[in-house]
Amino acid sequence: MPKKIILDCDPGHDDAVAIMLAIASDDIDLLGITCVGGNATLENTKLNALKICSLLNRKDIPIYAGSDKPLIYDLVTAEHVHGKSGLDTDGEPINLDPSHRIEEMSAIDFIINECKNAEEPIYLCPTGPLTNIALCLQKDPSIKDKIKEIVLMGGAALCLGNITPAAEFNIYVDPHAANVVFNSGIEITMMGLDVTHKVNVNDEIINSIKTNNNKASVFFADLMEFYSRFHRELYETGDCPLHDPCVIAYLIDNEIFKGRKVHVQVEENSDLTRGETVVDWLGVKKLNPNCNVITEADSTRFFKILKKELAKLN
Repeated sequence: MPKKIILDCDPGHDDAVAIMLAIASDDIDLLGITCVGGNATLENTKLNALKICSLLNRKDIPIYAGSDKPLIYDLVTAEHVHGKSGLDTDGEPINLDPSHRIEEMSAIDFIINECKNAEEPIYLCPTGPLTNIALCLQKDPSIKDKIKEIVLMGGAALCLGNITPAAEFNIYVDPHAANVVFNSGIEITMMGLDVTHKVNVNDEIINSIKTNNNKASVFFADLMEFYSRFHRELYETGDCPLHDPCVIAYLIDNEIFKGRKVHVQVEENSDLTRGETVVDWLGVKKLNPNCNVITEADSTRFFKILKKELAKLN
């Protein structure tokens, strides 16, 4: 049976690929998309979600707007990576279907209602800051029993951060929300920079997927050509980490990935290490493991699946 998921995101180029992968896969039943301020402002992330679904002719997928700022801090965006809109490309602009609009219900209420009314537990898939998920858990803690697993993109367990030396962007933006989630008692899988930096897109992969010669695959190439520039300059390499689709790929085929259950806590307040995911690899604090931290990936297998799935779309 397909896994029922809610994709909570902040599109974002790699979020866009995650959305396309979730829509394409027969292993995923996408109940809805919820948006949060992160890579760009909430106004832009919800507009970008509409654009992606319009491109794919999938206005049947409901899209909801969540929090426009973190629980405590002011919003930090990633315009330096994703451009002012959060989804800048050099290709043709996406024509937005005017009949596809953001739902009136808030993302928080949608997630709570879906969890409470689900016949079987569902998967929450946050690929942006964890603000929406934390607000849901604070508003109605009873939904914990109806969440099968939270598979998130965020954190850095062994490698350097990408917004500060200590922190990955999503966790840095809202560390307080991250601690709410990590301390929730829900099954959590963390797809952090340790693994996403082993799933690297390059010109060979971009051109290979583009040969699918469908609208979604050409859009993927446009996204990656813009998105790769920042990373190639920063890392001085032709490779670029493809973060957010790892969440969906894990649900399609978790054999791609390997990790370990450990205890994770997030630094909330330090000027130096705000957002650091502190992983107790040796169990020195004698705390129960609260997270499956993924550190390894079969990149070849990942991109084989991505190319095959994108080929199914328009």
